[in-house]
Formats: sequence, structure tokens, C-alpha cells
Amino acid sequence: MLVRDITEVRRRDRALITKDATIREIHHRVKNNLQTVAALLRLQARRVSMPEARVALEESVRRVASIALVHETLSMSSDEAVEFDGIVDRVASAATEVAATESTVGMRRKGSFGVLPAEIATSLVMVLNELLLNAVEHGFPPPDAEVDQTATATGPVDAPQVVVSAHRFRKQLHVSVSDNGRGLPAEFDAERGGRLGLQIVRALVTGELRGTIELRDGAAGGTEAVLVVPLSRANDRLTA
Repeated sequence: MLVRDITEVRRRDRALITKDATIREIHHRVKNNLQTVAALLRLQARRVSMPEARVALEESVRRVASIALVHETLSMSSDEAVEFDGIVDRVASAATEVAATESTVGMRRKGSFGVLPAEIATSLVMVLNELLLNAVEHGFPPPDAEVDQTATATGPVDAPQVVVSAHRFRKQLHVSVSDNGRGLPAEFDAERGGRLGLQIVRALVTGELRGTIELRDGAAGGTEAVLVVPLSRANDRLTA
């Protein structure tokens, strides 16, 4: 007969269960608070008469809602990491629904983001939200613009489409957001140009994510944003 005192083991197990439940509850409350903030901003936008102010508030609603998606996923997880593919798909779908454009733009994801730690996921979802909205709203001319919609020098005009690609290489996450739209303006300054959304993107990528971003004309036309985000420190935390 072997007798062993497992009181301490049971106590640690209960402590871990309590800690996991507490973390999930915190993420759930953060998600609810963010949704409340988004709802208040949405109500305020409806009462604003100035079009510029209304657009700014609506953009803030989308930014807050994208962060809430991460905390919603974390509230259903037992650790501080999320399956990011589902979040990207939801953000992409929302971008096509709320973007102020008359064109019907298709969204497609290539590759997999995999599991990302919360600190990377929160910043990256905001970056992708801004890039997707920017591609949908500014990448395609309105249907009544003077553009030949039947043929070009290389053949028929493709349907408007935005593609999000992701793959991992040497402890880095490589992400691109490309469209087949009209491309960057001739006077566009990749370092200083852009609206508030692109300024937020550059600040998050270089600051919070410690990565790099390049905005350029696509090889086959349109615009392409290329991000490289290091994962080495994040992977160390996940496997520790």
C-alpha cells in the first residue's frame, strides 16, 4: 500500500481553476465595457449634424468593436492566446458591411495566422481593421466613375476584391493586405501620408508590435500593405 498526501496538489489545482475563471471573467467584462463604449459612440454619432464628426465617431466605433472581438475570444479561452483566423474573418466581414462604398467588394483569406498571444492579437486586429477598411473605402472607384468596366489593356476588369494573406517564417508573422483597386495616389508619401487610420497603423506596427510595414503598389495593380511582426518573444511566453 502506498499513501500520499495530495492536499497541496489539490490546492494548486483549485487555485489554477480559480485563476483561469477570473481571467476569463475579466476579459468578458472588458468585452462588455468596450461594447458599451461602442454603443455610446454610435448613439452620439446619430446626434451629430456635422458629416466629418459623424464619420470620425463611426470610425471609432469600428476600432473599439474590433478590440472587443479579441476579448470576446479570450473570455472563452483557458489561456492568454487566441485562434486569430476566426477574428480576422469576422473583421473582414464587418469591413464589407459597414464601409461607406457603393461597390461590392469580396474578401478572401489565404494562409493561417494560427494562435497568437493576447498582446499581439489586440494590436494586430486594430491594424488589420484599419487596412481592410482603407482598402474597401478608398481602393475602388464608385460605379459611376469614368472607368471602363468591361475591358482593360490586359483583359476584363476583375471584380473588386481584397485578400488577406498570412504565413509564419523564421519566428516572424508575415501578413499582407492587397486589393485589385486603383492603387496609391501619385503624390502619396508612404512615410507621412495617409489619414488618421494609417497613422494609427504605423504607430501600432512599429511600437506595440515591434514590426515593420510597407505600403506599395501591387505587382498586378491595386495596393498592397506588407507587415512583418516578430513572434520569438511571444512564442517564448506561450511555451514557458
